[in-house]
Amino acid sequence: MDSPSKHLCMFLIFHTLAVLAGLVWGNQETIWTLSRGALTAQPSPRIVALAKPKKDFSKHQCSSGWETMIWERPPLVDFGFPSDRLLKLSEPKKCQAAYLQQRPRQSPEWPVSPAALSYKASPRILELARPKVLHPEFLMDREVPTQVTTVAVLARASSRLQCLAEPRVRKVTCCYERGFPESVIRPVSKFAQEAIASPRTLELARAKRLHPDYVPLRDAEWPVTKAAKHAVATPRLVELAQPCKRPPMGSVQFNPDAFTVKEAAKKATCSARIQELARPIKH
Repeated sequence: MDSPSKHLCMFLIFHTLAVLAGLVWGNQETIWTLSRGALTAQPSPRIVALAKPKKDFSKHQCSSGWETMIWERPPLVDFGFPSDRLLKLSEPKKCQAAYLQQRPRQSPEWPVSPAALSYKASPRILELARPKVLHPEFLMDREVPTQVTTVAVLARASSRLQCLAEPRVRKVTCCYERGFPESVIRPVSKFAQEAIASPRTLELARAKRLHPDYVPLRDAEWPVTKAAKHAVATPRLVELAQPCKRPPMGSVQFNPDAFTVKEAAKKATCSARIQELARPIKH
C-alpha cells in the first residue's frame, strides 16, 4: 500500500472512532481514553524542564503595566568614548594641495571688478529690465467676503419676486398611484377603450408565424421504443463498451523489462550508414 492510501485509511479509522465515541473536532477532549496510570503519573525533572515555555525577550513590561518595545540601554553607553578608528573616519575630507594652489579665489563670494561697479546701463538694458505691465482692462480679484450694502439688507421682496422664487413643481409621470390589481397600470381614456381597430392594425397585431419546416425541441426525457428495449448488442458494441484498462502507477514507474533486449534486435544487422554514424568523432 502506497503512502497516500495509507494516510487515507488511517484518517478514516480515526474519524470513525471519533464519531462512535461522540467527540467533536476542535475541543480539548482526547480521542483515546487515558488510563489511570497515565493520569496519576509523575513527570521526571527532565520533562518538567522541557515543558517550561520559552521566554520572550522582545517585550518588557513597565511599572504602569503597559508593554513597551523599547530596550533599556546599558549603563556604559552614556559614558563610552569613540575609538581612534571612529575619530579618524569622522574627520572631514581635506582638499588636495594642487587644488588649493589653482583655485581662482579664496572666498566663495565672487569679487566684483571696479569697472562693473561704475558701469552705466544702456537704454536697451533699462528697457529690458522693466517689469511686465498688466493689461489696461485687468481687474484684481475681489475679496471673498462680499460687502452687502445697507439698502440690500433692508430691502423687501415684492409678491412677484416671491412667486418667482418658489420652486417649480413637476408632475411625476413615471409612476402612478397604486390601485386595484385588476386595474391597468396606465390610465386608458374612454375613447381608447371604445375604439375599433382597422384591418391594417389587426393584420399588424397578428403574431409572427413559424416556418413550415420548423421542428420543435424534443423533451428532456425521450421515450424509449420497444425495439430498443429488446435489442441485442453485437460483439463489436460489447467490445467498444468495455472500459479502458490502464496499468497501475507502480508498474508504470517500475518496468522490469526495461533492459530486456528483444530477439529481433539481437538478430538485426546494421547497415553501412548506421555503422558510419556510430563511429566516434575524431578531434
